[in-house]
Formats: sequence, structure tokens, C-alpha cells
Amino acid sequence: MDGSKIRALSGGVNQSGLRDHNERLLLSMLQRNGPMPGSDLARVAGLSPQTVSVIMRKLEKDGLLARGTPVRGKVGKPSVPMMLAANGVFSLGANIGRRSAKIVLMDFTGVVRAERSASFQYPLPAEIFSFLKEACADLTNVLPENLQDRICGIGIAAPFELWNWHEMVGASAEEFALWKGVSFQEEVAAFSDLPVHVVNDATAACRAEHIYGRGKEFRDYAYFFVAAFVGGGVVLNHSVFEGHQGNAGALGSLRSVGPNGESRQLIDIASIHLLEARLVEVGLDPRGLWSSDDWSPYERYVEPWIRQTAQELAKAALSTCAVIDFEAILIDGGLPPDVKRTLVERTRRYISNQDTRGLIPPQIEAGEMGRKAREVGAACGPIWSQFLLKSNAGLT
Repeated sequence: MDGSKIRALSGGVNQSGLRDHNERLLLSMLQRNGPMPGSDLARVAGLSPQTVSVIMRKLEKDGLLARGTPVRGKVGKPSVPMMLAANGVFSLGANIGRRSAKIVLMDFTGVVRAERSASFQYPLPAEIFSFLKEACADLTNVLPENLQDRICGIGIAAPFELWNWHEMVGASAEEFALWKGVSFQEEVAAFSDLPVHVVNDATAACRAEHIYGRGKEFRDYAYFFVAAFVGGGVVLNHSVFEGHQGNAGALGSLRSVGPNGESRQLIDIASIHLLEARLVEVGLDPRGLWSSDDWSPYERYVEPWIRQTAQELAKAALSTCAVIDFEAILIDGGLPPDVKRTLVERTRRYISNQDTRGLIPPQIEAGEMGRKAREVGAACGPIWSQFLLKSNAGLT
């Protein structure tokens, strides 16, 4: 790292006909750095002050920017910082989980205005799309009528190949075969004309952490999200990398070795569903794992789960660094804060005891987004695609 907490955004162009690029650039800079006056935006973006002034007036007229409090006390006119207008754009973001689904209404600044959720035995298409239809209408009506047309899209975070989930959730293969051939875009189009963005659930969590969490601190990192099933994401050059088929960072599929020497995937030995199964085995109700940040009633069983999970994350972290020289590994998930801290500390300790020949051990850090990461990351999709620039599209 170079010591800076927030990397600069730059790369403006003055040629005519590229205002859309420059609008996205300025909005991205304000999203990343917070309020800035036009003079600073022009300097950092490499645009003329006149160009920036024209663009900012347009964006303010469109309701995308708001003026901050003038900064006085310097030579010349007071400096007026510009910021993203919270009511400028809204997005809906849904996450489809193993036992529940959640959808949020998020504003342009990343604040969740409202949310809805539903629980079920396991996710099947009829239930999921019925919930989404009702919840989208409900959340839209949360906004005043004059703001409802500022909802720019619906993001949906879901595991890839849901039809292969049946063994993990205790359903029959026949029931989950209903997911084969299902198009989220087509199903949502039956009740909404909003654009639909579908993303892998762990990639969505990575996106949320990158935009609203600790992602601004690092240029390149791997991200592990420990939930019912562990997953991950990859960030390269300040940008979440989704890959050719949108499945980059499928870290849950990393290989490991089971207790009897058999080949296993990380998802089979470092996921919360293992702790849940253990609690059921000893006759305890595991629902508190998903509904509470107090896991102390399960402490006797949480400790060995942390130990095993930390060992596996340490090995997986070094495996990812053998492919790409990541400066950091971020660990987050649907965990209570104290459990996450312990898991991160243990992972650091185990990495120090691993064979690191030929490798530069990365920083091991805790993520900040927690349980809400996947639905917030899903909601980022429509906003990012329509109003902001990807870092690898010219932002550094």
C-alpha cells in the first residue's frame, strides 16, 4: 500500500461528444471521495474548470448533485463543495438465500431507506418471484410519488446454478430442477419494466464492501464472505472483477483436503451450515445463528468451528495469492462482530505458520458490510451501470 486511505480517481477527457463519460467520471469521484468543489474535481480529473462547471450545472439540474455548505476563510469566493444528491437515484437490491430472501431500497449515497424479507424452507421460483413482486411494489410506495420514477433498476444477488443447491438445502433434485432455464429478467419483466441486473451473491457482497466498506484502502485484494455457504470475490485495479462468465472469485470452490484425506471444496469445510448442522445434532435450535448477533449460547460449538474455518481460510488465502499477488485478503460474512474479529485474528495466526515459500503473505483484514452486503451489492448494480464508471475503465 502507498499509505493513502482513498486512491485518487482520474482520467477525464475534454473531447466533444464524451460528456457521458465525463459525467460518470465526476459522479464516480464524488461517490468515492465525498463532497468536493468544482476546482478540485477539475484538477484531479484533468478537465478544464469550464468543462466541469457545465457538467455540474447539468447534473444539479437533473437532481443528481446537491450543493454543500460554502467553505469560507480562504482568498477569493467561498468554495462550494458538490455532493451526490441522496434523492437523485434509487435502486432495489434483492438477495436470494438458503432460507430467506431480502430486498432493500437504496438511495444514491448507499443508504438503505427500507427493506423487506421473507423466510421459507428453501427457495423455489414460485415463492421467490411472488415475494419479489409484492416487495418491489411495497418498497416503491415507500417513496413519495414524485421520486418513484427515480428508481433506476433491480439488482438480484443469487448463487449460480441454483438447481444444484438441492443437497445443500435438503430439497429434492426434482423441486430444484424448476430453476433450470429460469430467466430472472423475464420473470421480473412480468411485473416491472425496470432493468434487471443479476450477479453472483458473493460477488455482490464483494461489490458492496468495495464501494461502501474498506475497498477504498486497497488496489488488489481477494474477498471471502462466510455465510451459510462460503463464497468470495476478486478486486483488481480498484474494480470488482466478475470474469468472462460472471463467476470470477468463486473461492468457495477452492480445493482442500478432508479429515480422511479426501478431496473437498472450501464450501464443504468453512461454511456456517456446518455449525448449524452440529447444533442440530446436539439438539440445539440453530435459528439464532441467522437472527442474532449473540452467538454466546453456542460458544462451546462456535470455538471449534472458528478454529477449523480459520485454518481453511488461511490455506485458501495463500492459494489465491499464488495466482495473483494480492496485497490484502478481506474476510466478512453473516457473523456477529466478535466472531468475525476472532476469525480474522485466527486466520492471521494460521497464515504465519503456513509454508509461504515463493509467496508474499497478504494483510488479513475484516470487512465492514456484514449481513447486509449481498443485497446492498445487488442494489449497486443498476446505479453503477447507469451513472458511474468502473475503475478499470479509466479510473486509477
